[in-house]
Amino acid sequence: MTDHPTNGLNDVVHQRHRLGILTIAAESKRVEFGYLKDTLELTGGNLSRHLTVLVDAGLLEMEKGYDGKRPRTWVTITQAGRKALSAEIAALRALVDRHAE
Repeated sequence: MTDHPTNGLNDVVHQRHRLGILTIAAESKRVEFGYLKDTLELTGGNLSRHLTVLVDAGLLEMEKGYDGKRPRTWVTITQAGRKALSAEIAALRALVDRHAE
């Protein structure tokens, strides 16, 4: 019996907004909180909650600082985050391939 591709989906990563956060973070060196909020159309509180889940899982790192006098929060994907994102994409690809015509 073969393993079904859905068994490869990671509940932490698979949630739509968290997948979006990881994908955006993987595309740049670091990404600013406001950019994520606007791009993913999330409230600040909702984004904070998703970031906390990803940081607690070791998939992201957050850095707080200032841009001039304005407080900023930047997000960076970790090596574990890159691996988790890659595994998620592979599982999704396997599902698509399984149902391709």
